[in-house]
Parts: sequence; C-alpha cells; structure tokens
Amino acid sequence: MREHLVFLLSGPMASFGGYAGHERRGSGLVPMRSAVLGLVGAALGIVRGDTEGQAALRAYSVAVQLLQQSVPLRDYHTVQTVPTARAKRPPTRGRALERAGRDINTMITIRDYRCDVLVGVALWGDGPWPLDLVAERLRRPEFPLYLGRKSCPLASPLNPSLVMATGPVEALARIEIPEWLRPEWWSEQERGRYLVYSDPVDGFDRPPSTEQMPSEPIDRQAWTFEERTVWHLGGHGSEHGDQA
Repeated sequence: MREHLVFLLSGPMASFGGYAGHERRGSGLVPMRSAVLGLVGAALGIVRGDTEGQAALRAYSVAVQLLQQSVPLRDYHTVQTVPTARAKRPPTRGRALERAGRDINTMITIRDYRCDVLVGVALWGDGPWPLDLVAERLRRPEFPLYLGRKSCPLASPLNPSLVMATGPVEALARIEIPEWLRPEWWSEQERGRYLVYSDPVDGFDRPPSTEQMPSEPIDRQAWTFEERTVWHLGGHGSEHGDQA
C-alpha cells in the first residue's frame, strides 16, 4: 500500500495534445504525463523557465482514466504565412508580415478538442513536494489551471484527496464523483470499462499491454519531450473508436 493523490478534471472542452504537425494540433482522449505534470507545476507556481523545478516534477508517477466518453470537436483557422524568401530573419512576426506586403500565403490549420470531459488522475512518488502540499495547491493554485489551452477552463474544482492503495487502478476507483457531474447513465460498471493509462508500476502479477508516447517533458520552453512507456491497466471496453 502506498499513498496516492487523486483528483478530477472536468470541463466543457479540452485539448490534451499528442502528435502534431505544422498544420494540425491534435488531442488525445486523456491528458498524458506531461500535461498532468504541467498542471501540477502551475498549481505549485513553477514557471516554464525554472529548469530545476520542472525537472523535479518528473520524480512523480502519473496515471489517468477516462470516466465518461467525450465528444470530438474540430476547429479550423486560416493563418497568414510569409514565404521564406521574404522573411529574411525578421525579429517579430509583425515585422515579417510588414516586409512581405501583399506577398503572403494563407493556409488552413486544424485544432482538435474533446467535449464533455471527465478524467480521473492519480499521482504518487517521491517528489520534493509532499502530496498533501500538492493537494493544497491544487485547491488554491498559484497560476490558473486549464485543460490544455487557456480557452479550456475547468468546469469544477479538482477535489483532490489522499488515498492509500496498492496501485493506480485501485486509487482511481476511490475517486468520488459528485452527483451533479455524473451522466444520467452513470454506474460503477461504466467506470470500470475504461483503461487506465499509467506510468510503470511495480508489483503487478501480469504484464500489461504498453505503448510508447512522447510524454516525458524535457524542456518546457523549447517544448521538447522524450518517449516514455505507458501501461494499459484494467478496463474491459474500448475508448479508442472515436478519435478525431
């Protein structure tokens, strides 16, 4: 048994990141490790340029679970771009557009979101901040918290609590979901159908299925991440079918 910090993320819209190209910013079904550590860092008041503080957050382990099926939403933007030949190392984007004059291009970019999000999160490990302090900061965060983008605010308090559990699956099952957040068809059986996406955990009898995800934050300012193994635990249904 070990102590876990568990809390809820809910909101009308969220963008949880993932693989992204020049024209598309996708969204996963749930926030991965990098997003959760970023949210915890914001609650603790750790700025992106605080290299030591950001590195210290990596001492924590993370698990997340979808608690209701969300709905995909796609947003389209038109963006003006400047041909490389016209840019000539401008100090700002405004100066680049000014130099280009009418010689600019227009492209369409895509941003994906998830709607009606309800996600459980478990945090554990030997980080420098005790879990009870992290819980207190999640109740009274230093910086505003949001679900991936500043345009995606939380719909409710995170309601953090400390639980003793053998692992993240048990810890996530202990999350109390307020009645007003539950869908009409809610049941504990519904909770159990969804996978838990977890950092590796010692002490499990059977080897879980895994995948590699770029979820280990290395440099928040340069926005670089390393591949990390993600375990799939529990669950008897599939939540992969409606990815946008």
